[in-house]
Amino acid sequence: MGHPHCDLDSRLECVGHPPQNRKGGPATWGTLPRSAGIDPPFAKLIRGRWFAKVVVMSERVMSEISTEPIRELLDSLYRVDSGRILATLIRLLGDFDLAEEAMHEAFAAALSLWPKSGVPGNPRPWLISTARFKAVDTLRRRARLDASQDELVRHLEAQWSAAERANEEDFFEDDRLRLIFTCCHPALPPEARVALTLREVCGLTTEEIAKAFLTTPRTLAQRIVRAKAKIRETPIPYEVPTPQELPERLGAVLHVIYLVFNEGYSAAAGAEVMRAELTGEAIRLGRLLTELGPEPEVMGLLALMLLQESRRTARTSPTGELILLENQDRSLWNKEQIAEGVALLEKTLKSRRFGTYTLQAAIAAVHAEAESVATTDWRQIVALYNQLLRIQPSPVVQLNRAVAIAECEGPEAGLAQIDAVLEHGELANYYLAHSARADMYRRLGRTAEARASYEKALALTQQEPERQFLQERIRQLK
Repeated sequence: MGHPHCDLDSRLECVGHPPQNRKGGPATWGTLPRSAGIDPPFAKLIRGRWFAKVVVMSERVMSEISTEPIRELLDSLYRVDSGRILATLIRLLGDFDLAEEAMHEAFAAALSLWPKSGVPGNPRPWLISTARFKAVDTLRRRARLDASQDELVRHLEAQWSAAERANEEDFFEDDRLRLIFTCCHPALPPEARVALTLREVCGLTTEEIAKAFLTTPRTLAQRIVRAKAKIRETPIPYEVPTPQELPERLGAVLHVIYLVFNEGYSAAAGAEVMRAELTGEAIRLGRLLTELGPEPEVMGLLALMLLQESRRTARTSPTGELILLENQDRSLWNKEQIAEGVALLEKTLKSRRFGTYTLQAAIAAVHAEAESVATTDWRQIVALYNQLLRIQPSPVVQLNRAVAIAECEGPEAGLAQIDAVLEHGELANYYLAHSARADMYRRLGRTAEARASYEKALALTQQEPERQFLQERIRQLK
């Protein structure tokens, strides 16, 4: 499990992401590439400018200058709302692949129609409604070959009529939460739950997820296909579980929301450090979960996310360069988010039923309430890491603890701890481990060793601001 408080922040602002072994478990999100997936057209959520992939059917319209504002609007809608639109379509259609195809066709239709007809007053319902019609058209084409599809079309149309009489916005608001509970259903294998959720909720491509799981894209794609088939054939209900069912289902969902936040807080690769739409969505889902009941770890996770998100504005320069925790302008930290996070943390600690998320939130709170790195209570942070290690042994927790020890006892003590962690081999391909070791060498004046470790870290990271930071550190050592 990653640790978004990550005291590697003091040396390199980050989210700690532990590596995945080949038998399952948390993945090394810090090494995910942003390469194209292997999914078929109109059956994947892509990063960046969605129309780069889907508007092949609208190339003529794309060439018209007058469509530029529409393209920009649709790009923004896709980045902000496509996940929730997809979740709603999955509820309405009951089919993951059909929903993905219909959504992408709806966005392409908007690119063709809106320049002529104008942007609708409420674009989101327009896209959902258009996707519905696209799905019906697809099913009707299939019905010519399979009579059972005709019955499905009539059933869906009856469902939609009922939905339109209800308050669709109420359904829409909870749809991504429903989708996460569906993807994390206990009937699915653990590795399939995380893979499917990262695919359907986070929008990672099949190839990106495969690299995280240290497997081939084909194997990962088969895993996702089997999970979707299991949901369809069981059938697994598309709903939030009852209060009686909630405890056994909650752990997997919290873990997935945590991964969504981590990917947003420290994007695995690409031109930017953060993806604000993902951190915002994770926090929104955390708030939705708190409405299901006063579970301490739900509040602990929400507190953790708020405390980390509070630093967002200060983490990069106006031109996108990474700013380390020790160099951040703390007046830019969001005081309201810090106050809310600390209040949630205090409530959770009083329950005495907290776990790993709450302990991570407590570490983040120590950072948030300190006026500077120098005045941070590092001994308290080490004590919290000791407690975290007792309930969740992890090489990444050990690495974070080593960095905190360096702040208390000096870089030589920190280096000894980092070397001990790396000797076990689990973090051999974890760039933050090598970056932390490099920084200890640098502080000790061991320039050649520092440069070698920075170069190893550079070879293992694919996020551009982090690469620029490491390249600058290497340049300074020459």
